[in-house]
Amino acid sequence: MASPRHEGLAARAHGDEEPVLFDAILTPHRSLSPRGFRLLMAGVCGVSFGVGLGFFLMGAWPIVGFFGLDVLLIYGAFKLNFRAARLYETVTVTREHCTVARVSPRGDAQRWRFQPAWLRVFMADPPDHDSPLTLRGHGRELRIGSFLTPAERLELAKALRAAVNHARMPVATA
Repeated sequence: MASPRHEGLAARAHGDEEPVLFDAILTPHRSLSPRGFRLLMAGVCGVSFGVGLGFFLMGAWPIVGFFGLDVLLIYGAFKLNFRAARLYETVTVTREHCTVARVSPRGDAQRWRFQPAWLRVFMADPPDHDSPLTLRGHGRELRIGSFLTPAERLELAKALRAAVNHARMPVATA
């Protein structure tokens, strides 16, 4: 789910850096909390143990190993899913730059920088299920927020367009 930290288009200063017009952290949505995972695994273990015990008492003891293997596979699949959820993207817009950073589950970061004067934000409205949110500028193209829902990508696109348009406005000098 998108976790936008933008305060409308109000500038937020970072020390001596230029004011930030838009700042968002995009993270994949995961509906199962760590507590929910523990409860689910306790339930899976309980059912597997109970059914495995029944097979063991009937004399079909090799089946117990398959129930144990099922529990391990379910646990492993959820752990891989939780690991993949560590992926995130950040999008920051200032008057001089639009910076996108993508951090993989392993912690590897990639960064792209666009100039707001040349940046175009593309998103179908209304969005289809697989409509991409694309940034284009100076012959480069970058898809962002692919793990967001279509409605979240559209909301992000609108906010990003507004921030880029605000960045293009001339600065009033006193």
